[in-house]
Amino acid sequence: MAPITDSVNGSKIYTPVKQSLPEVDPDDGYGAKRYSYETLVEIANFLLSRVSIRPYIGVICGSGMGSLAETITDAECIPYEDIPNFPVSTVEGHHGKLVFGRLDGIPVVAMQGRFHYYEGYPLWKCCLPVRVMKLIGVKTLIATNAAGGLNPNYKIGDLMIMKDHINMMGFAGNNPLLGPNDERFGPRFIPMNKAYNYEYRQIAKQLAKELNIENLVREGVYTCLGGPNFETVAELNMLKMVGVDAVGMSTVHEVIIARHCDMKVFALSLITNECVTRYDQDDEANHEEVLDVGRMRQDILRKYVTRLVAKFAEVENY
Repeated sequence: MAPITDSVNGSKIYTPVKQSLPEVDPDDGYGAKRYSYETLVEIANFLLSRVSIRPYIGVICGSGMGSLAETITDAECIPYEDIPNFPVSTVEGHHGKLVFGRLDGIPVVAMQGRFHYYEGYPLWKCCLPVRVMKLIGVKTLIATNAAGGLNPNYKIGDLMIMKDHINMMGFAGNNPLLGPNDERFGPRFIPMNKAYNYEYRQIAKQLAKELNIENLVREGVYTCLGGPNFETVAELNMLKMVGVDAVGMSTVHEVIIARHCDMKVFALSLITNECVTRYDQDDEANHEEVLDVGRMRQDILRKYVTRLVAKFAEVENY
């Protein structure tokens, strides 16, 4: 492949001449090496060589929410297995491809399928696509997920705007920023008190009113657990005590990486089940209901996210 030069975020990216991809860190605790900045630049340049779209907004489609990417026009799709050094999705409801194109005329890239810690990927690898998005020009990240509703006021099919998170995996010392820091992505220490952009959240609440879905839209605190098992009654009651409204198995580490490289973030949870917080309840969480609720809400999600993209782009002058 011939070297490619492309202007991204005011700087030029070059495809390295050598074909072997450099790696750093002798051990990440999973028997694998972390990818260097240069490796991610090569991945970014591979993608730029395959598509004509230069996206400003990135969208991560949660479990059962891959139909969000089907709204994209002028779509150019690249399967994950065709991308050098990219992970692959192994979970039902995650199609496993990057979709470049336009939403309401705005250039975007969507992950139709994300990567989870429970699939065996270390957190830094789960978040690799976010850094690649940054390198190809993305400035705003919209992350969606399927989550269990822990707040007793939440109903199945509700949409929760994430105003904050509790990083339970981080409490245990598992963070995607562990290890040597590369200043080309961001600083060693980053604040997280403004992780979820306030202006975006206000726009999303106003848009819900315009679309007459304000009765479905909530705002709350999310937490990510490692999975793949669903939570015990005791675990859920503990999380409820510390202020968690919805529980999932993704997103938090992606947001940390996005903020580390100075991307603005908006995140949205689709409430796909009510968390079981009593021992006398017969209900049991399962992945099938996650997919079913995703299908039930796909039309609303498509319209809502498409309009959000347009409004965020207008605010940012993309």
